[in-house]
Amino acid sequence: MQDVTVYTRPMCPFCVRALALLQKKGANITEVSAAFDRKKRDEMLARSNGKTTYPQIFVGETHVGGCDELMALERAGKLDILLNGV
Repeated sequence: MQDVTVYTRPMCPFCVRALALLQKKGANITEVSAAFDRKKRDEMLARSNGKTTYPQIFVGETHVGGCDELMALERAGKLDILLNGV
């Protein structure tokens, strides 16, 4: 299973929802709290091509996007494929 990086901010319901789904899938998640750390936020912006909303989710080096995009992958049956690197 590919490693997952999720850039989050405190008190973000979309972050909580995305993390819950990824945990349910058994993903190896690295959560990066980026809201108040300029260096981590800049890293998130660089990796996400300037996306500023939270969360920003990466499966391996693939930028998934935010919670809505993650849920859309799940509904389409494509999240497991992405997580397993198939």
